[in-house]
Amino acid sequence: MFTSLILARIKAYLAYRETVRELSRLTDRELDDIGVARFEIEGLARTRSIG
Repeated sequence: MFTSLILARIKAYLAYRETVRELSRLTDRELDDIGVARFEIEGLARTRSIG
């Protein structure tokens, strides 16, 4: 149980980092096209990697 919890948290963290990395590569125009401001990237990635 504990091991699966740790693995789930690691997986969520890796998904968070990947999302931040991918969104950070986009230009401000591309982000605007998908309705995301640059300052929202980390918060958006955090909510997407949780569930």
